[in-house]
Amino acid sequence: MASSSGVGAGVQGVQASVAALDALTALGALDQEDALLASGAAVGSGVDVLRRRYEIRLERLELAARLEAQLAAMKARDAAEAVGFQQAMTPPDASVQDRTYAEMSVVEEIAGVLTVSSAAAGALVEQSRKICSLPPVFQALSAGAMSWQHARIVADETEGLDPAGAAALVAHFFDPDAPHPARGAAPGELVPSRFRAKVRAWRERHHPETLQKRHAKGVADRRMEYTPDRDGMAWVSLYLPGDTACAIWNRTTATARGLQGPNEPRTITQLRPDIAASLLLGSASEPGKVPTPRADVLVTVPVFSLLGLTDEPATLDGLGPIPASMARKLVADGADSFYRVLVDPRDGAPLEIGRKNYRLTETIKRWIRMRDGKCTFPGCTNGTPDNDTDHLQAWEHGGTTGASNLAQLCPKHHRLKHHTQWTPEPATEDRSPGWTSPTGRHYKPEHPHPEPTHWPQWLTPTEYQCLDARCANANARCVDASPEDLPPWEPDDDSLIDPDDLAPDDPLWAELLASPFALST
Repeated sequence: MASSSGVGAGVQGVQASVAALDALTALGALDQEDALLASGAAVGSGVDVLRRRYEIRLERLELAARLEAQLAAMKARDAAEAVGFQQAMTPPDASVQDRTYAEMSVVEEIAGVLTVSSAAAGALVEQSRKICSLPPVFQALSAGAMSWQHARIVADETEGLDPAGAAALVAHFFDPDAPHPARGAAPGELVPSRFRAKVRAWRERHHPETLQKRHAKGVADRRMEYTPDRDGMAWVSLYLPGDTACAIWNRTTATARGLQGPNEPRTITQLRPDIAASLLLGSASEPGKVPTPRADVLVTVPVFSLLGLTDEPATLDGLGPIPASMARKLVADGADSFYRVLVDPRDGAPLEIGRKNYRLTETIKRWIRMRDGKCTFPGCTNGTPDNDTDHLQAWEHGGTTGASNLAQLCPKHHRLKHHTQWTPEPATEDRSPGWTSPTGRHYKPEHPHPEPTHWPQWLTPTEYQCLDARCANANARCVDASPEDLPPWEPDDDSLIDPDDLAPDDPLWAELLASPFALST
């Protein structure tokens, strides 16, 4: 349970936010002349009053979000403490059944106070107890540095981890002094869906039970569900292995894009379920001949894992971590729509992209796609099949053609960039661009976070066979080394290129920008 000093600090934080919000509300209620004077601007100085009022509203929304987080922290602490006090009031010799009913009772009390269902109150209690047991998470919530939704994600993703594992996860994302802290935007600066993706990826990699075992349990639980809905509609959902589900989604999307045209009134969102229904009900030939372009999917796999020397998880583009056995199967079977990406065993950075043809522009596009992972606009989760390759600074405004001036944007945010004052910053070979909003708020890019690959037990990082002919110890045992000490390595393949090796006027850039981004035929 929280101490009285912690309670006082939480109340003071709420009071400070309320005072700031009151000040902005009072400022917004003034007439034009008073508002200018109160904000420190002289009347007639050319200050745009409407713009100032607009900025005040944004500032109030920002303060309101902070206040909501602080109040959520207070509510979480009170819910957890209510259960704790109920347990303290229970006689020490009470039976397990009595204790269970006592806890059920306090959950129902909380449900009544908050006017929510018992299930919602129970979930709140469990999440609150978890969050309050993780001091860095509770402190970030109390300070208004992140929302309740962010805190709840941590509670969800630490479920099933032992205390040490949960503490390690929290330290990675919330302690900048941790051995390997998360890079880029802080938890509260990421939209919840992106924060969950980052937390889940770290959890999958560091979970004490191998992903292979957990995946096997999930496969055993695969199922189809049918849920009637209103307006004569219903939902059909499939719980499948990730690679199968990803292939279904990519095939329906690619087929839908092939059907689109001036005589097709249906949107891609409408076409996907129509195509799925036609395939399942055996009437795929009804719409006529349907072109089926292949959807391009990257499989990032550690080199030792590909060789079968370790079972380190791979990453399937658009899905996340997958078992090593699934990645090996996709690569070994030569699936036409999957391309392997080998990663360096020293630091987890990408080494090379496998290719089945010699169109160099496709390799460049896949490299940018691998660097960005999704639309680079802040908070967007749009995956690569729908994204454009865009000049961050337009050619007509002095923008160059190179990796640092190219990035992924979904069609929606591509249009937004060209019609508003949302401004991207330059990218680099291994970093996506950050963004600045029209009001000057800066949003950091989401950095990739590669980690050194898992080494086979018989080949330790401190004693390995030197494979570089330039090393004086070639064909000998190099001792007291680490993965970072391995010599640089590049694939011996003339068909692979580095985008930075291309001149700005190379015609390949024009071909790259003129060709569709993620579909190959």
